[in-house]
Amino acid sequence: MTLYIGLMSGTSIDGIDAGLLDIQGEGMRLRSAVAREWPESLQRRLRTLAEDYQHIGLLELGQLDTSAAREFALAARELLRVNELQPGDIRAIGSHGQTVLHQPHGEAPFTLQIGDPNVIAECLGIDVVGDFRRRDLAAGGEGAPLMPAFHAAAFGVPGESSAVVNIGGIANVTRLPADGQVSGFDTGPGNCLLDSWARRHLKHAYDADGAWAATGTVRAELLARLLGEPYFARSSPKSTGRDLFSDDWLARALTGLSLPPADVQATLSELTGLTIADSLQCGSGTDPRRVLVCGGGAFNADLMARLARFLPHSQVSTTAAVGISPEHVEAAGFAWLAHRYVSGLAGNLPSVTGARHPVPLGALYRGRLA
Repeated sequence: MTLYIGLMSGTSIDGIDAGLLDIQGEGMRLRSAVAREWPESLQRRLRTLAEDYQHIGLLELGQLDTSAAREFALAARELLRVNELQPGDIRAIGSHGQTVLHQPHGEAPFTLQIGDPNVIAECLGIDVVGDFRRRDLAAGGEGAPLMPAFHAAAFGVPGESSAVVNIGGIANVTRLPADGQVSGFDTGPGNCLLDSWARRHLKHAYDADGAWAATGTVRAELLARLLGEPYFARSSPKSTGRDLFSDDWLARALTGLSLPPADVQATLSELTGLTIADSLQCGSGTDPRRVLVCGGGAFNADLMARLARFLPHSQVSTTAAVGISPEHVEAAGFAWLAHRYVSGLAGNLPSVTGARHPVPLGALYRGRLA
């Protein structure tokens, strides 16, 4: 038995998930998980950083790097407490950090996650593997998505055509065809625009169960404008973030339209479901036999219903059906990636990210001297 902790906060910045993964040989089991809410003021500052990065100074960036790391450490400490474990019981922590900007193209591609692993290692006295994305980027990849390798290890069934859909702030898909040739990419907005529109009009953090979206009507003109985004037509490998699918992006699509807010929410939900389904079918019209959904979107009944409607020949369910609650999959995945790193194994899938070759993902921050 070797225990790893995974720490993750997604693009929605709605909280920190901490998962305890037990790895034995080729097998693994998520033993426990906890969720920690971001303190309201810190959450607000993180969202400002991600959505208005052009006006954030280095002082604020540095302070948020440290403050976020302390919250990640507290989430890991809570996981230790509820499982009655000591730091010495954990082989390593895999901490993804908080993505605040992801720009994998251009003259100098980069991706930025904050939550200093040095702080986590010092707070807990446990080795931390962090900075997972930049090595793939250095090898010519997108640095994202990173979960398809874990999805294949945790959910793949030889000889069966299936897929895993992660609906966080940004949605991504992992295709697991019967021949074992794993592929995957970011499809576009998941919850990010839905949550932002709900905060604006409902004054709630999100549209619970998609109940508000379900009252609205999908507006064809708005949907057509949204689907006109060139990103959707790009071939993979591809990845994206909040810097593209921002509130300003939606505002531009709404120019000249006067629509009830509920109709906008319904149209955004339709956009997420449609772009995910199109990505799984890849123009072939062939649905995977089984589609497993994880991330916060798995709890959005309206969105799940739309996805099932767009994939009529697939069995659509959540990852809970195969043993991992939807909200804990990514934390488990980064625990698994920490295991890959300390075992000297590659963590990326070049077929997914577009990297030139497999590479180790992450860097090690010692929590204690050997």
